[in-house]
Amino acid sequence: MHTKSIARVALNLAAMAVAVLAVHIAPAGAQTWPQKPVKFVVPLGPGSGADIGARLLADRLTGRWGQPVVVENRPGADGVVGINAVIAAKDDHTFFYGPTSTFVGHPYLHSKLPYDATELQPVARVTSTVVALAVPASLNVASLKELLALAKQQPGKFNWASVTTVTDIIFAGYFKNAGLDMTHITYKDTVSAINDLVESRIQLYGAAYAIVRSQAQGGRIKLLAVTNRTRAPGLDLPTAVEAGVPEMSFDGLIGLIAMRSAGVSEAARARIAADVKAVVAEPTVAERLVSTAQLINPGTAEEFKASIDEQAAHLAAIAKQLGVKPKQ
Repeated sequence: MHTKSIARVALNLAAMAVAVLAVHIAPAGAQTWPQKPVKFVVPLGPGSGADIGARLLADRLTGRWGQPVVVENRPGADGVVGINAVIAAKDDHTFFYGPTSTFVGHPYLHSKLPYDATELQPVARVTSTVVALAVPASLNVASLKELLALAKQQPGKFNWASVTTVTDIIFAGYFKNAGLDMTHITYKDTVSAINDLVESRIQLYGAAYAIVRSQAQGGRIKLLAVTNRTRAPGLDLPTAVEAGVPEMSFDGLIGLIAMRSAGVSEAARARIAADVKAVVAEPTVAERLVSTAQLINPGTAEEFKASIDEQAAHLAAIAKQLGVKPKQ
């Protein structure tokens, strides 16, 4: 064989070897993860919307990943218990799965955060919880605007409550700017809040639809709107924007968070986000999520981070108006 031909063949073989090697190396991080069982730590109790969503995903992702995906409920301290459990694991197979509202509001609650906030690393956005604005049925109001007009006419007579620090600040900011004299009542548990709503001891309650659904279906409370930017399928309720109160808009973001020091690779994070997106697109999964009052809202790590940053900036702007400063 001619020397030039031999050289050309050698070059072609070398190029092919490089190409084959690249095919095997490029997705290596994604292909080698997971190497053991994966854990989703949920900062809420069994039966919550986040818990149901986590278990749906765990079931489907187990098949995709070839490793068991287990869900561990670690409720308490407004999400701090769950976050610290994930940090303590120091494991790239253990993730926080839950609402961002459990940690976005923490700087306004704690003089010293009980965890390192820089550890939180967004991995995948999954859904948005449907947050409903509820009133006692006995109040006989037909809309959010009507309720607020009634509160305006009776300063100091109406009480309100919400589930998270984030919604506390958002609602308080609106009431202040609108010149509404309404008293904020805090609760340690949602059951007490719902009971007080039914009995008209509070006149407005902002909570996940899953929390207030049974009382609404029983006719003891009335739902006026959802805070989400988009309507919830199957619920004939306007958004806060459609109800004429855009200042009360809030999306209850839910997603997967890793701990930065755990070293979850970029390839693994990309694979998780892609697989989550594929799973929530499955009709049976999507139908179940919607039935538990969650809006399908998958996103990459970058998209999830952007959503969290937007939520934090929105909260900071309102807190500044209220004169509420981070306690650190």
